[in-house]
Amino acid sequence: MTGKEDFAASLMDDMDPRLLELIQTRVNSFIKWDLVRFFHDNPHTTDTADSIARYTGRDVRTVEPELVQLAQDGVLDMEDLSGMRVYTLTQEQAVRELVANFIQACDDRQFRVKAIYHVIRSLR
Repeated sequence: MTGKEDFAASLMDDMDPRLLELIQTRVNSFIKWDLVRFFHDNPHTTDTADSIARYTGRDVRTVEPELVQLAQDGVLDMEDLSGMRVYTLTQEQAVRELVANFIQACDDRQFRVKAIYHVIRSLR
């Protein structure tokens, strides 16, 4: 193994495989990370991409495609209300628990470093 492979392997050790899979497949950008945190912190929110972008301090043009992807991945629900597309955190309990576990794990600096590494790696 090279030094890089050793480092990469160490970043996966001790990480809950469900959280690793979440990061690698669903929360694989920093925008999605912010959005997942927003919905975790505001679990009863149902709002438009424009409002969510404003609340998260991001541009709607970058937020909206990520919201759509999170909805396609089952993290969010997306529906049309009176001609406006709105998003809310999924009601699926297993996904809500996974999101809560992810946000709680983010309180740990070592976990965040590992998660950041995986997000950056997925952006390549």
